[in-house]
Amino acid sequence: MTVTLHAPPPFDLTPAEIARWVPVPTTIAVDLVLGAGQIDPAIRPLRPAGLQPRLFGQAVTVRCEAPDFGAVLHALDVIEQGQVLVIDAGGHRDTAMIGDILSGHLRNKGVAGLICDGAVRDTGTLGGWDNFPVFSRWITPRGPIGAERGSVNLPVVIGGCLVAPGDLVIGDDDGLVALSPQATRTLIAGAEAKLIREAECISALASGKSAADVFGLEVAIRG
Repeated sequence: MTVTLHAPPPFDLTPAEIARWVPVPTTIAVDLVLGAGQIDPAIRPLRPAGLQPRLFGQAVTVRCEAPDFGAVLHALDVIEQGQVLVIDAGGHRDTAMIGDILSGHLRNKGVAGLICDGAVRDTGTLGGWDNFPVFSRWITPRGPIGAERGSVNLPVVIGGCLVAPGDLVIGDDDGLVALSPQATRTLIAGAEAKLIREAECISALASGKSAADVFGLEVAIRG
C-alpha cells in the first residue's frame, strides 16, 4: 500500500477574505460557530500562554496510519508558504508523527505552523521557535515506523472537528478553530461586529459605568 496524494480543491478564498480574520481571536470565532468548528481543547500549543505565536492559514491535511508517517513526508513537497499542516493521526500517543527535522524544513519553507492530533517529539526545539506554532495532543520521544501509508489533502477529523483542505485554521493560547470557506465568508461581519462591541464594553467599564448599564442587566431592588 502506498501514500495517496490528492489534488486539493481550489483554495478559492481571496487574500482579502482571509486577511479580515487576522485580528479575530479563537474565542470570538468559536462563539460564532457555536462550537461546530472548535477543535478539541486537549490539542494544545507547545509554548506557554503569552508566548504562543498565532497560528493562521489554510489547511493542508494529512491522514496518517500511525505509527506510519509516510503521508507527512509526502506533504512536505505539497505544502506551500503560509499554509498550515494538519495531521490526523487518530489521537495516537505512542509514536511521534513529526519532530525537529521535518518541522524545521516546514519552518524554512515559510509554512505557518502545524497541528497534530497525535504526538510530536523534539519539543525542546519546536517549543523554542517563536515564529512556528505547533499544537499537539501528545508528546513522546518514540519516532515513527514505516513510510508507506496514509493520504494527503482529503478531509480529516482533528479533535472531533472535520477539517478539509483549504479550510482557514486559527490557533492561539485559547485553542483552535477551523472555518470552512463558506463560514469564513458568512461569519466575518459578525466577528468584526463583536470585536467592536467588546472594545466598547472595555471602554465603558473603564469610564466608570456600572456593569449593569454596560451589559443591560436588570437589577432587582428589594426594600
